[in-house]
Amino acid sequence: MRKKFLTAALSLTIGLTGFTYSSASAETLKEIQQKQAENHIEKSKKNKQVKEVQGEQDQLLKELDKLDASLKKTASDIETKRNEIAETKANIEQLKKEIAVLEKRIEERDALLKNRVRNMYENGGAIKYIEVLLGSQGFGDFLDRMISLNIIAEQDKTILEEHKRDKAEVEKKKGQVETQLASLNSKLSELNSLNSQLRAQKVKKNKIMKSLKSEEAHLHDDIGKLEEKDALLADQEKAIKAEIARAKKEAAERARREAAEKAAAAKRAAEQKAAAERAARERAKQPSHHSSPAPAPAPAPKPEPSYEAPSAARAFIFPSAGYVTSQLGSRWNKFHAGIDIAKAGYVPIHASASGTVARSYTSSTYGNVVFLSHYIDGQLYTTVYAHMRDRAVSTGQTVSQGQTLGHMGNTGHSYGQHLHFELHKGPWNINKTNAVNPLPYIQ
Repeated sequence: MRKKFLTAALSLTIGLTGFTYSSASAETLKEIQQKQAENHIEKSKKNKQVKEVQGEQDQLLKELDKLDASLKKTASDIETKRNEIAETKANIEQLKKEIAVLEKRIEERDALLKNRVRNMYENGGAIKYIEVLLGSQGFGDFLDRMISLNIIAEQDKTILEEHKRDKAEVEKKKGQVETQLASLNSKLSELNSLNSQLRAQKVKKNKIMKSLKSEEAHLHDDIGKLEEKDALLADQEKAIKAEIARAKKEAAERARREAAEKAAAAKRAAEQKAAAERAARERAKQPSHHSSPAPAPAPAPKPEPSYEAPSAARAFIFPSAGYVTSQLGSRWNKFHAGIDIAKAGYVPIHASASGTVARSYTSSTYGNVVFLSHYIDGQLYTTVYAHMRDRAVSTGQTVSQGQTLGHMGNTGHSYGQHLHFELHKGPWNINKTNAVNPLPYIQ
């Protein structure tokens, strides 16, 4: 009978407790798994965006390579044209000198020929043309003088025509060179314009490349945060399962202890009742010559003290010594999801409640931080201890209330030594929607 009663009581207690934990834990784990699924989808999107941006960068790099090749060719063409222009200008200068010499010679010969013709035909010289002929000694001498004068005139005429042809040729060459120079200058202007356009395109594409690289860096940063969040969610899931197992084990131990206490009390009551019945029967058998006082009833057994699980209202303690310098709420146009406790010196940080270390690591914002998962009265709580100088516990470790987690510090995004302490009614999430004011729980 006693064994059946003990078994029934134990089964009922464990069953009710198991129902509480299973329903609460299922909801909590479902929430975390949903967050993990959302996180995975978001990370897939970011990875897809990274590939798209990298594809755009590859295409842009090909275009930049083409631009570099065009710029290199254009620069080479510009240098060639500049050399040709310099050479053409040098040729023009040389031609100008030659023309000047030729023009001077032509002028001198023109003056000489004019004077000679004037002397011969216009009485402008010392000897008249007719006098030269009339001064001949004979007909033969007359013919010689006539022929000589004709030869001189023809030679002068030939020289003059040659000089004119030379001058015309030089002028023609000068015109060709100047035309070539104008063409080269025009081509150089076009090349300089093309070079400016190519450089402008390169500057524009470099800006686009810089923007794409910046976008890729932001995407990688987002992916890193998502991976960190994913790791934290996975660690939280493990810690919650460990906390649930620990809480179930404690509940089962408590249920067995309570059932055993109830069974022991029932046994004592039954034994007392049987003893009283035996005493009554013995008294009935004895002769009643004179009445004897009835035996005093046995004192009722004192009830054994039963173990009561701590409630959330008194399950947490202050995590460190110091003064609360900032509370939960809006601060610097942002939501401050916890309280700050500050104190100078080498200040130890303690676990506010017993639980499992969900994560112990170094964060870019929290610095040295420890996340603890706690299961109290069927409710999951998460506490966060941030900006610590050091960490004394590792992920997955079970800790007791008051156990040292590390020491107060100034790591991460922090200004001055303090402990940033958060309490979440449920799992921690990036938006901190489960954050509650810790003060009512730890005061």
